Amino acid sequence: MFELKKVIGGLLMPLPITLILIFLLLLFISKKNKSYYLCMLSVVTLWVISTPQFADYLITPKEQAQTLFSQTHHKQIDFIVVLGGGLSPNANLHANLQLSNSSLVRLVEGLRLANIYPDAQLIVSGAGYKGSQTSSHLLSQTAQSLGLQAQRIQLNPNAHDTESEAKHLAPVLVDSKVVLVTSASHMKRAQDLFSAQGVDTIASPVEFYNYHSTPFIKRYIASSSVLLSVNRYAHEWLGTQWIELRRTFDSGSV
Repeated sequence: MFELKKVIGGLLMPLPITLILIFLLLLFISKKNKSYYLCMLSVVTLWVISTPQFADYLITPKEQAQTLFSQTHHKQIDFIVVLGGGLSPNANLHANLQLSNSSLVRLVEGLRLANIYPDAQLIVSGAGYKGSQTSSHLLSQTAQSLGLQAQRIQLNPNAHDTESEAKHLAPVLVDSKVVLVTSASHMKRAQDLFSAQGVDTIASPVEFYNYHSTPFIKRYIASSSVLLSVNRYAHEWLGTQWIELRRTFDSGSV
């Protein structure tokens, strides 16, 4: 009964129930028009790529290729760089409540490393929307509220993407021992962009999805959260292709 409840509950979530309704409606539409089959294929495709089974196939090999940070291999660290991961500015909320889940997960790892390396500086990065708070200021405020001294924090508030983060921070980070904290999906591209600026980084990836451990009863049910994770990996793939294209025409552009 418990497993049946989970299956039914999963199917009644907004994404799967909407796809089911569209699929059923398509069954009553004339099949003479070729666009009918394209619509049906689109619905089925969206369902498939939104399942943990597909995400496991797409994402798990990439996550397993990530190397977790090991303090036993690094006795000294000079800088811990936490890349911005999004924000939703709202002056009525505390700083931590304005940060996205990605930003919070990254900051937690940055603070964990700051406790391990008391002499390291924490750099929090990321701009914001025009006329509003920045990710870096919100990350700094949250870090201080959790006990990290203000003098150990440096801000990089003018960077709107990873490329500009790397360019702005390179003069400070060159020839230093640098730990880079960002999401596992984003780590490869981020390290590449920092390396292009002459900064060697040590990866400390966070935000793993672990779809290989999804129970069988949920593996084939479409989920908006799974679709979001697939979207993030697709975004990284497109970002990587864009970098390669720019380098093809101008090797020094990125």
